[in-house]
Amino acid sequence: MTTSPRRIVVKCGTRLLTGDRGLNETFIRSIARQIASVRRDGTQVALVTSGAVAAGRSIVSLDGDGLVMRQVLAAIGQAPLMACYSERFGAEGITVAQALLSRADLASRSGYLNARNALNGLLDADVLAIANENDVVATEELRFGDNDALSVLIAKLIGADRLCLLSNTEGMFTADPGLDGSAELIPDLSEVPFEELERIAGDASDGGSGGMRSKVRAVLEAASDGIDAVIADGNAPDVLVRIERGEQVGTRSGSRGPVRSSRARWLSSSLAQRGEIIVDLGARRAIVDGGRSLLPAGMVAVEGEFERGDLVAVRDSGRVVFARGLVNYDATDLRRLVGLPSDAIAMVLGFSNGAEVVHRNNLVVMEHNDGDTGQAT
Repeated sequence: MTTSPRRIVVKCGTRLLTGDRGLNETFIRSIARQIASVRRDGTQVALVTSGAVAAGRSIVSLDGDGLVMRQVLAAIGQAPLMACYSERFGAEGITVAQALLSRADLASRSGYLNARNALNGLLDADVLAIANENDVVATEELRFGDNDALSVLIAKLIGADRLCLLSNTEGMFTADPGLDGSAELIPDLSEVPFEELERIAGDASDGGSGGMRSKVRAVLEAASDGIDAVIADGNAPDVLVRIERGEQVGTRSGSRGPVRSSRARWLSSSLAQRGEIIVDLGARRAIVDGGRSLLPAGMVAVEGEFERGDLVAVRDSGRVVFARGLVNYDATDLRRLVGLPSDAIAMVLGFSNGAEVVHRNNLVVMEHNDGDTGQAT
């Protein structure tokens, strides 16, 4: 029996990749050397990069801001960014390929599978896939939000074993270390309640679109899909090599959920989400603890407009999304069924697509306990 090679995703932030004078070639040379070392040990690597917009801004002086200017700068910056990667990785004997992705490309199941097949093909061909959001065509409504979110998606796409988020900070601290000298590094996120993590996570760093809050959410989402994840300082010596050796570096995801199938990983993402269903505490317990389907009796409200078969989020009154799944009724029909027993569906609507709003086989739980494995395949 052939064992699949180990896979990791490495994400490098804007502030690592760029400086006042453009691309930080010293860092790019270092990360190329480290990735080459990891690959020699038999690990397949995909790289998620930021930096195109910042690279473009260092080349031209243009007035203005906003979406169009971001698209222009990204178009200018992509070429020198990839040229630098090609040169530095080429010196290590590694061929690179660019994968520009947009949220719209991956929202459908077919688009998701096409991207997965392409990335897997590159990895199997011993080519380093370098992924970035296609800022040239992305709109505010159809952006991933930041490359931390994109890196989680790439990790899901290729079935990665680990996600490494490299930034200019050592990890997550109990407070902002620049303002509080008593701040301590949090080595394991499972030691801190989610609400506390949200409170102490900082805002976006200058020059990039992500921040500590987005990194924490990315790490927790990766962990919920059985992917080990770590936030670490990309400027630390041999940081990637040390992580792969098993050293305690930065902040790790802590406890992990079950390894999910490709379909379940797609369902757990928010790419194709069309709306939300708010449920009561009893419904949440039935889904999370009991592995049950979502029934109309547990619904409190329906938000957004969606059709039968669309992907929706399931959340509680505290706005915590704890599950996602494919819905059996459209939004208009579900609003008429809020709080009703399943045997009233046919009487109210004049037809029935089944007793469940979302069947358990089409439902993936984001919040895990020891008994939850997620049923979608």
